[in-house]
Amino acid sequence: MKLVLLFGPQAVGKMTVGQELEKRTELKLFHNHMTIELLQPFFGFSEEMWRICGMMREEIFQSFAKTDQYGMIFTFMWAFNEEEDWKWVDKVTTIFESNGGEVYFVELESDLEVRLQRNTTPNRLQHKPSKRNIEDSEKRLLASLEKLRLNSVEGEIERQNYMKINNTNMSPEEVAEKIIDEFQLERGTDLVK
Repeated sequence: MKLVLLFGPQAVGKMTVGQELEKRTELKLFHNHMTIELLQPFFGFSEEMWRICGMMREEIFQSFAKTDQYGMIFTFMWAFNEEEDWKWVDKVTTIFESNGGEVYFVELESDLEVRLQRNTTPNRLQHKPSKRNIEDSEKRLLASLEKLRLNSVEGEIERQNYMKINNTNMSPEEVAEKIIDEFQLERGTDLVK
């Protein structure tokens, strides 16, 4: 069992890279908006929405980690200046490792101008209805710069299976290939070269 934690700031390309990884491997993509989009229409972006989101994700992780599947990709934003986020990452890592799984940490970063462009791509808007109000989505993206640190600093992540990729000038396909090569992930049976 493998868990690829794919993290970085908004619109850096986490879901799109995750989609490419899912196409090329037997990993299943669980992007963070799968739970957000279910709950946001009922609760808005409230504390209650985030509480239920966390419970749902944890239950999914607990159940999936016990299966005989190859693994999962989970995308999320990790606020490095928030202690709760560190604890959450440790909890998720423990769920998989305690079931014999391996956890891989992949951090994406890219220039703000590129992220603002990616914030409006058709793929993003198709899979994330809460981002379709572009003005509001961009406002939240920019506001996060003031209070959250969404990329790590050198040496901050002390994990063996960790890589940081600046994907400003890379396609999602190139990033996925780099991750597969770095962690020697098995390709899907119909994709073996």
